[in-house]
Amino acid sequence: MSALKALFKRDISLAYRQRAELMQPLLFFILVITLFPIAVGPESKTLQVIGPGVIWVAAILSSLLGLERLFRDDYQDGSLEQLILSGSFLPAVALVKVTVHWLTSILPLIILSPLLALFLHLTEPMYWALVATLLIGTPILSLIGAIAVGLTVGLNRGGVLLALLLLPVFIPLLIFATSAVESASMQLQYSGQLAIMGAMFLFSLALAPFAIAYALKVSQT
Repeated sequence: MSALKALFKRDISLAYRQRAELMQPLLFFILVITLFPIAVGPESKTLQVIGPGVIWVAAILSSLLGLERLFRDDYQDGSLEQLILSGSFLPAVALVKVTVHWLTSILPLIILSPLLALFLHLTEPMYWALVATLLIGTPILSLIGAIAVGLTVGLNRGGVLLALLLLPVFIPLLIFATSAVESASMQLQYSGQLAIMGAMFLFSLALAPFAIAYALKVSQT
């Protein structure tokens, strides 16, 4: 446990030392969402219709930007190989690294969401539904995305391949998340959509760390 705690502190420290890379997904997320009202006009009804989808697509693309560096530095300096050979429980190591990625790359996006909801004229029920879907859904992006990152960590310019692998996988999550916000906009219950997303999260949390560990071992051979 102490080794995992030390790894968590180390990764948090390294993430905040690389502030430029840390800011890239956040700036991309803000730019995409602020450009849409300029492109489609300030009509509030139009923005309310497309807003949830815009925010979720921006969140997925921003998470892909941050995911690319999840294991990259550890792979390049050899510490990833040392972690694998050290005998540490690799799924737990993978879960720690995914948690750090979510805290440093995704959580700031959720914190900024009230401001961005104003740009897209989201109503209060829509905003709270959006926050709920982001809190449940974005950890799934990190967990599933880390599997593909583990498989492509040894490839040069694996970013495009990463996007091709992951974007189709995220479509069901995108559908349920936007459906929940749409239901909120019509004053309907959206607990069913959240329950399905919660089940997807628990399923990912149970299996993804083992899949990430296996992918990392494969990438080293």
